[in-house]
Amino acid sequence: MFYGAGMSKNSMQHTTRGDGVPIVMIHGYTVDHRVLLPLEPVFDSHPGYRRIYLDLPGHGNSPRLPGPTSALTLTEAVIDFIADVVHDQRFAVIGQSFGGQIARAVTARFGTQLLGSALLVPVVSWGDGRTLPRETILERDDVFLASRQPDERELFAQVATRLNRPGWERFEEYLLPGWRAHDRIAAAELGADFLLPHWPEAEAAPHRGPHLLVTGRQDAIVGWQDQLALLQHYPHMSAAVIDGAGHNPQIETPEIVHDLVGRWLDALSLKHLFE
Repeated sequence: MFYGAGMSKNSMQHTTRGDGVPIVMIHGYTVDHRVLLPLEPVFDSHPGYRRIYLDLPGHGNSPRLPGPTSALTLTEAVIDFIADVVHDQRFAVIGQSFGGQIARAVTARFGTQLLGSALLVPVVSWGDGRTLPRETILERDDVFLASRQPDERELFAQVATRLNRPGWERFEEYLLPGWRAHDRIAAAELGADFLLPHWPEAEAAPHRGPHLLVTGRQDAIVGWQDQLALLQHYPHMSAAVIDGAGHNPQIETPEIVHDLVGRWLDALSLKHLFE
């Protein structure tokens, strides 16, 4: 079994919760699986899903790939991991940020074996190719921010719209541990080769399962406008642009995201039941 540039199947760490239809959970750049844990309450009211939370190579508890780290090698590693763990079961995928780009490739690769996908602030372009909103801070507590470490405070300001103690506490629980743990050298390699060679959708027929696109209106990392081009490739994709959310709507606006993901899970259940 080929795992990227020689990665063994046991090298990519993952955490499993629940039983039932597999949902592969793929986090973004320089974080780890914990950034998606705010979605867990949705599954309390939507049982029957086995969530497989990955730590991508070079992130969390997973070692880096032995060879070069790029969007393509990480995507290959994830695709081979899924083939080994899911086998011929039908499954779904949730991808966040860079993990959203991988999730799109997973959809193209597995076709009808995949029930559908939920894309949270997915990467579709990078660098100067992005259409970004002006950076907007909705709340700011300068006294509290002064008590934080400068590098962590800077990261917080990049990904959040409410720079206050409640926002920090969720950032510290779900995002900061992965950022502290990631492999800096591997991250630099990935940052220099961040996009897949082609849009995954260009290499596959339109996927007709239920899909969900969630973006943040104040997301100054990947934006929200470029992602709307995905709608033409997914005939049954619902899309939401959440005002008051930056690059982590599942952390900043959890109730809204829970409702959206819950409706998507309802659609997945119907597809799995009647096909």
